[in-house]
Amino acid sequence: MYVPFDTLPEDSRIWIYQSNRKLSDEEIAEIETDLQDFVENWAAHGTGLEASFVTRYNRFIILAVNQEVHSASGCSIDASVHFIQQIEKKYDVDLLDKMNVTFRNGEFIAHKTLIDFKKMAKDKAVTSNTIVFNNLVNTVGEWNEFWEVPASESWHSRFF
Repeated sequence: MYVPFDTLPEDSRIWIYQSNRKLSDEEIAEIETDLQDFVENWAAHGTGLEASFVTRYNRFIILAVNQEVHSASGCSIDASVHFIQQIEKKYDVDLLDKMNVTFRNGEFIAHKTLIDFKKMAKDKAVTSNTIVFNNLVNTVGEWNEFWEVPASESWHSRFF
C-alpha cells in the first residue's frame, strides 16, 4: 500500500539505489509511475506493505517500508531487487553497484568508481568537506540526517 514518503515514521527501513548516470526528466517520470505500481502491490507473505518511494537529483531511487505496520521479508526484498534490475535493463543504467561514490562537485552531482574517488582524495580533488551521499543509511530518520553529509561524517572519511 502506497503512502506519501513524508508520512513514514523515522524508523521506517529504506533502500537507496544510485544510478551511474543522470536520468532524464522523462525517464524519472516513467520510473516513478513504475515505482508507484510496484509499491502499491509490494507485499510480504501476502500482506501488503505500507511503503513509499522518492527519487532525488535524477540519480537516486529510495524505497521505504514502515516496519511498525509490517516488516519486509526476504522474499519481498528479493522482489524489490528484481524490480530494480528491471529498471536497470529498461534504462541501461547501473543501480546496484555499491562500489561507486556519488558526491557534490559544486552545483553538480558527480559519480565515480570507488577507486577513482580514492585517487581524487589522494590528489586533493575532493576533501573531507566534500558533500557525499551516504547510501549506507538504513532508516528514514538516518536518511534525513546523515545521507547528504560532508565526507568526514560518513564512511568516506577513511579516504582522508
